[in-house]
Amino acid sequence: MSAALSYSSGESVTPLLGDTIGGNFDATVRAFGDREALVDRAGGGSSARRWTYAELAADVDALALGLIELGIVKGDRVGIWAPNCAEWTLTQYATAKIGAILVNINPAYRTRELEFVLNQSGTTLLVAATRLKTSDYAAMIAEVRPRCPELDNVVLLGSDQWQALLDTGRRLDRGVLDTIELDTDDPINIQYTSGTTGFPKGATLSHHNILNNGFFVGELCNYTEADRICIPVPFYHCFGMVMGNLSATSHGACMVIPAPAFDPVATLETVQDERCTSLYGVPTMFIAELSAPGFASYDLSSLRTGIMAGSPCPVEVMKQVIGQMGMTEVGICYGMTETSPVSTQTRADDSLDRRVSTVGRVGPHLEVKVIDPETGRTVPRGTPGELCTRGYSVMTGYWNQPDKTAEAVDAAHWMHTGDLAVMDADGYLAITGRIKDMVIRGGENIYPREIEEFLYTHPDILDAQVIGVPDAKYGEELMVWVRLREGAKELTAESLREFCTGKLAHYKIPRYVHIVDEFPMTVTGKVRKVEMRERSAEFLGQD
Repeated sequence: MSAALSYSSGESVTPLLGDTIGGNFDATVRAFGDREALVDRAGGGSSARRWTYAELAADVDALALGLIELGIVKGDRVGIWAPNCAEWTLTQYATAKIGAILVNINPAYRTRELEFVLNQSGTTLLVAATRLKTSDYAAMIAEVRPRCPELDNVVLLGSDQWQALLDTGRRLDRGVLDTIELDTDDPINIQYTSGTTGFPKGATLSHHNILNNGFFVGELCNYTEADRICIPVPFYHCFGMVMGNLSATSHGACMVIPAPAFDPVATLETVQDERCTSLYGVPTMFIAELSAPGFASYDLSSLRTGIMAGSPCPVEVMKQVIGQMGMTEVGICYGMTETSPVSTQTRADDSLDRRVSTVGRVGPHLEVKVIDPETGRTVPRGTPGELCTRGYSVMTGYWNQPDKTAEAVDAAHWMHTGDLAVMDADGYLAITGRIKDMVIRGGENIYPREIEEFLYTHPDILDAQVIGVPDAKYGEELMVWVRLREGAKELTAESLREFCTGKLAHYKIPRYVHIVDEFPMTVTGKVRKVEMRERSAEFLGQD
């Protein structure tokens, strides 16, 4: 008898949601209007801002009407460039209500990346924070705005214009929102993923994509209206806005924002003070929380579940999260922006071994298979190959890049992840590597080609090859091998960082620089990054 093939489909007695995000949100408001919906603790515990579902709906509708009055119509792109805050959530649901397409912009972006995404998406309105830490958003926007011809309006959070949007909306007839004709398959969100050929690609997601993914992730976490989800992961990622916000609002649960950007102490204080039942994070976040000063003094007894995703979870970390944080039902999720994001997830009753050695089983109403990358044929279980997924979660495409879409999604609608995986006899998947050279640094997916192309603009660099090397804190760290031009000055990690700062997001700046006369090459003239990684690990003392 032939071995079973590496294919699995997610059975479910719960049907897919056939509603828009706004429609689903309104149903939750009708059911749980008096329950707490959103807590923003950005200013600290005593100054936390709070909304019930009824209050949140009133502000969402006011902002939606204010946007309409500003001239935003269905299909327009509205950018959001801000750290986690209540206004981010308001903008997410207000744009969904009117059919505007929310363009998520990474808070770590600098002028080069900001200008690109604004122009590539055709953003007409940008909602942005004034600043974050050392990042002066207002100044960067002023710098790129003359080069963004379609950007008609910029509204800074906390400004008179932001308040005017809400005030205007509160005076208008809410019935206007009911006249807007929306379809569940309408695009509603563009999220930029680092590109393998330079600039990022805009994964375009529909109401149906992300509402259902948030809902079913929440179902597998057993969420109800009694849950309170602590969300220290960024909203600009699907992790925050889909697995966090949409999982919550589709179940009547409460969204709790511990801080604008990740802060382990603020997160622990928030779980304790707000009695959170669920906590999200990438492994490095949980490591930081477990090692925070006075960790043992925090009362985390309210925690039941949570999600760890973004990179592989070390066994000891998972044991501590379960044993010391009380997250007995914590789950592992695997996915990518292009699939809204989650394709596989462990279940609450899965063993510890399953939760650390696999990324779980296929989600409800989805399909996964493992194929031979050369032939495209599904391989037997236990055989490594490329992981592909199909179903409601697959993006509508890359924004205005049909050629790139065709490279990622085949004629049978399978999304090719580029990840190598093995499916066991019970349908559990283990990710074993990457077909291409993507680096995952602290949960951030980084494609070396984008950084390499930027480094070519350095006057002293002739050629550059970026690789990932092992790192105890981030999982992987960036290293660049560089060939210098003749007569070039000395290049150091410090001088390279100075060159990149302000132009590349901080996590894309290589930590290590290695100067060489030539790269290891194959006989056909291709750079051997595998050999580079091996040699780098040796001279960095990581072997």
